[in-house]
Amino acid sequence: MSDILGVVASGRRYPVKSMMGEEPNVIDIGEHGVVGDRAYAFVDVATGALVSAKNPKKWPDIFFSNAQFLSLPKVGDAHPAVRITFPDGTVAQSDQSDINQIASRIFGREVRLETAITSKPHLEQFWPEGIDPANSDVVTQENTLVGTFFDAAPIHILTTSTINQLRKLYPEGRFEARRFRPNIVVDTGTAAEFVENDWAGKTLAIGDEVRLEISSACPRCVMTTLAQGDLPKDYGILSTIVQGNKGNVGIYAKVIQGGSVKRGDAVRLI
Repeated sequence: MSDILGVVASGRRYPVKSMMGEEPNVIDIGEHGVVGDRAYAFVDVATGALVSAKNPKKWPDIFFSNAQFLSLPKVGDAHPAVRITFPDGTVAQSDQSDINQIASRIFGREVRLETAITSKPHLEQFWPEGIDPANSDVVTQENTLVGTFFDAAPIHILTTSTINQLRKLYPEGRFEARRFRPNIVVDTGTAAEFVENDWAGKTLAIGDEVRLEISSACPRCVMTTLAQGDLPKDYGILSTIVQGNKGNVGIYAKVIQGGSVKRGDAVRLI
């Protein structure tokens, strides 16, 4: 058996893309990622683009919406309905007939809630001035994974070592896991900074069941700088990531073998 890298500190899923999500005690991982993760997304009817915090100029309040499943999502089942609490306090359910009208009124644009994509959706990403000189203060187009609402990979993993190192580099910043929307946070104790940078191309074992293939580092964008809850807007967050770790925080992975992940599960490279 290989050495233990750390233990699972938390598992997370986000029922609606770019909204706040859930941190249950146990998450199930299926063939396509965490069950229920990014199960729903709103689509901008005029452009066909997903409603995403990557374009805060168009969707400035999306991070102040929260989505929770009304029942437990299960592998192989249709997605359960979700309860959405919008920034103005309006509460609605995904299965009610006027959900699109409610969301369109709140967002100020006509949107449609979808649960599956058969063609390749795209995102609009805004790059604030000074972050990316090639795209300064413009909106670019990005594709997502075919048939999903994932940006680049079905699983995103983050370590406490990376968060702690970013805090050292920019003490004034509020670096917390929720800024980065991971699926799994691994407590790596006193391991070296940005420890997960060395995991690419390897297999990660979590507990007795789950096996993940680590694909690549996770490049970060303007989403990490946005206000959410009590976290303030701070462009210094992204600047620190660019300077300190080439713009990456965490790693992407795909599923080799699914199963359940709970707090305290051992995490190993095999």
